Amino acid sequence: MQTAVWVSIAVVVVLLVLLALYLWVARNSLVTLRVRVDEAWRDITVQLQRRADLIPGLVGAVRQYAAHETVVFEAVAGARAESLAAASPGDATVAENHLQQALRSVFSAAEAYPPLQASPEFLQLQGEIADTEERIRASRRFYNGGVREFNTKIQVFPNTLFARRLGFEQREFFETSDAASVAEPPRIQF
Repeated sequence: MQTAVWVSIAVVVVLLVLLALYLWVARNSLVTLRVRVDEAWRDITVQLQRRADLIPGLVGAVRQYAAHETVVFEAVAGARAESLAAASPGDATVAENHLQQALRSVFSAAEAYPPLQASPEFLQLQGEIADTEERIRASRRFYNGGVREFNTKIQVFPNTLFARRLGFEQREFFETSDAASVAEPPRIQF
């Protein structure tokens, strides 16, 4: 009879150790994914900041030829400020859409001025902005992939039983409502 009790206790202890081991591994896995998502978001914010830093030079170059386009310049300034103030992926998504529209307006205004299009400063800024747009697009893909993996890991059983209790919440995707800008960055070549 005592052997049966010891076997029962041993089975319970082994099950508790296995459960604790599973929780430890699952929590570490979620922490790793969360850190990867946070790092990917920082990469996006660096690229968004880089583009925001290029915008005043672009506006300055266009303003030399099209000073009367004040509405366009104000829209770009507002969209740039909104982009810099975005604190979450949801806010950044909205700001990104506004900034894309504002940049399209600037490049549309620039099309009317062939000397501007031939300006070395403007051409350099075009190239840098196009490069930054590509980097933002790549960073967005990496970030959204990490978010998808993290959110899936939180939602699968048995992780769903304890993930929220341990402070793991689903993350927002960084998307854009303009599907064309995701598929292809804005064309800025004339």
